[in-house]
Amino acid sequence: MKKITYVFFSLLIISGGSIGCITGEKADNNTNENTAKKAETTYIADYSVAKESVLRAIPKQYIDLARTSLHIAYQHTSHGTQVARGIFGLQDFKKGDDVLFGITNKSPEDGKLDFNDLVIKSYAAPGIDGSDLSRNETAFIQSTRDFLNDPKNSEINVIMWSWCNIAGHKVAKNYIPGMDLLISEYGKGGTKIGSGDGQRKNHVTFIFMTGHANVGKNTGKGNPKNQAKLIVDNCMEKQQFCLDYYSIDAHDMADNYWEDVGDDGNSSAYGGNYYLDWQNSHKLGVDWYENKKSPGGEVIFGAHNSQHITANRKAFAMWWILARIAGWNGEK
Repeated sequence: MKKITYVFFSLLIISGGSIGCITGEKADNNTNENTAKKAETTYIADYSVAKESVLRAIPKQYIDLARTSLHIAYQHTSHGTQVARGIFGLQDFKKGDDVLFGITNKSPEDGKLDFNDLVIKSYAAPGIDGSDLSRNETAFIQSTRDFLNDPKNSEINVIMWSWCNIAGHKVAKNYIPGMDLLISEYGKGGTKIGSGDGQRKNHVTFIFMTGHANVGKNTGKGNPKNQAKLIVDNCMEKQQFCLDYYSIDAHDMADNYWEDVGDDGNSSAYGGNYYLDWQNSHKLGVDWYENKKSPGGEVIFGAHNSQHITANRKAFAMWWILARIAGWNGEK
């Protein structure tokens, strides 16, 4: 049987068995699903907000404010394309979305979200791989500093980094302290914010991210579910925003949680691919949309995906965070 009802959230990233940065039984309980849910849905963009219905319920004034006031820099490798390709495609979904979710990539236009994809890597020191959070666990700290200290990036006010494979990485030792350090320097009231020499005018909001699911290897110390909990708990405590990749990967469209899942909706316990099944049983342009490689560009899945739903959902979650940054309180 494919479906048993259970009610049960990640940007640093890259189906069963993806190539490059990579690495599923149904969970028998609702672990973490009902814990401090109000706080979680205020700061954590998990499966519960990664829905079109939630996106459409956000007051338009906050979508408009996010679109016209936020300037985003995003660094990632392959798994991180699921966010970028999702938000690039969203503007072509339904009537009016070309304006409501209008977006550019490294070419700002008035009235559109200023998104800058893959722009921080070049600021890494020579010989240091700063392409995502996984290659060198601390490279993102100085790369981000050097990027933000460059006068040509003075308008940037949102930073997000994605994981390749989060498994085995020292989240508590390197990632969380590194993000906290950057926030203390470049966040609101940070030591690098001001009008003096070596300071920048615009403070920065940093978005945390959890890692993608790995087929049959999500639980246990150092694995995606446990790593996600460390990050989510930290963000809930400190009221920081987080795009919860793991939660979105591990929940189907009916909110059922599948603990053995991979990064493509592929679960042995489910008996196939729940995202692909949902896409095939729903209508393009009505229930889901095609992701794009660039704004108005070619149709393409998020990397490591065989369907569009994963990236659709991560785009919905991203816009939810942007509206929250713009001042929305998270309530309908």
